Amino acid sequence: MQTYVDLGEIFIFIIMALASVLAVAVFVERLIVYRRTISEKSELFLEDLTSSLRKKDIPKMKEIVSQAEDTVYSRFTSFTIERLEENPNGIPDLMQGKIIAERIQLEKRLPILNTLGNNAPFIGLLGTVLGVIKAFYNLGTLGNTGAEVVMRTISTALLATAAGLAIAIPVVMANNFFSRKMKVILANLEILTREFAGNFLSGSKKDHH
Repeated sequence: MQTYVDLGEIFIFIIMALASVLAVAVFVERLIVYRRTISEKSELFLEDLTSSLRKKDIPKMKEIVSQAEDTVYSRFTSFTIERLEENPNGIPDLMQGKIIAERIQLEKRLPILNTLGNNAPFIGLLGTVLGVIKAFYNLGTLGNTGAEVVMRTISTALLATAAGLAIAIPVVMANNFFSRKMKVILANLEILTREFAGNFLSGSKKDHH
């Protein structure tokens, strides 16, 4: 049994190390994606675009999109302008579909952070339980003479729980950070949708009548 417990402890710490590397990799990748969208340039893009939108200046809007970085906003605007020029009918549904598609991209890999944040403490707790089992086994085998060994074993076991929490806390914070940013981005897309509908679609309906 002792051998299996030792292997279990080693396996737990290997999992913890891999989980921390994976969490950092996902965080960096998502940060790069989100920073392109949540920035001063994006805010200026939205301001300029909204101004041109209200003037119904499509050539100017195209120019703004062509000069902008590849972000959620520029892709959404480019898509909407193309559909608008092709056929205004059904544009609201198409814009909602595009928002869903962009949301899927924004949520990409976030479930990994969510899973690690929820399960890292339990993995660490498992490592601690294995360490306590090992400590009691040593206590039964060595008796009072092994008190020092037992204390060291318990100390090492508690490290597993500490490692689990050390991974989970920043991962949960990162996941919450990205979730909040995603809500802001999706809200801005909804605002753009209403701007397009109010400035172009309502006008086309009036012209139709």
